[in-house]
Amino acid sequence: MANNRKNRRRVRWIFIISIWTFFLAVVISFFSHYVLNQIYSIAVSFLILLLVVLMGIVFDLIGTAAAAADIAPLNAKAARRVSGAKCGVYLVKNAERVATFCNDVGGDISGIISGTLVTIIVFKLIINFPYQQAEFYLGILITALIAAITVGGKAWGKVIAINYSTEVILLVGSIVTKLQSPFKWVHIKGK
Repeated sequence: MANNRKNRRRVRWIFIISIWTFFLAVVISFFSHYVLNQIYSIAVSFLILLLVVLMGIVFDLIGTAAAAADIAPLNAKAARRVSGAKCGVYLVKNAERVATFCNDVGGDISGIISGTLVTIIVFKLIINFPYQQAEFYLGILITALIAAITVGGKAWGKVIAINYSTEVILLVGSIVTKLQSPFKWVHIKGK
């Protein structure tokens, strides 16, 4: 009976996270496309692209830290009322969901959007610097550069997340707690 209820909750969570992913992808994609199409500076376009890649790296770091963190030090800090520790405990207790949201939703959306942004930037470069095979070479070069930054950044983030998981989750918990302050009237189940 309890196992059946747990499976239903998991299926419901998967359905909800899939819907959230769809809407987040639409909003982030629309916003980044709109902003990038309004900006004519290649440097600013690259900056937006790097911010999207950085978003994926940070989300991946948080998801890995939630899965790797030990709850005991966070419980001790929560007992001493350390800022963000209570939220950190919640994040670690729900590590499966946090990792799914951060690694899959945040990381994958940023990866897909960064690929689209690379395409837009390459087209901008081709328009500004017409050359017969520019699209081919620029597409390969920029895609490889962004892939290297993404993979290298995520590898570096995983090292930090695994070695400093408690500190990362405490920092994230503190940020979430501060962001929740204006919305204290919203009650999150389990808190």
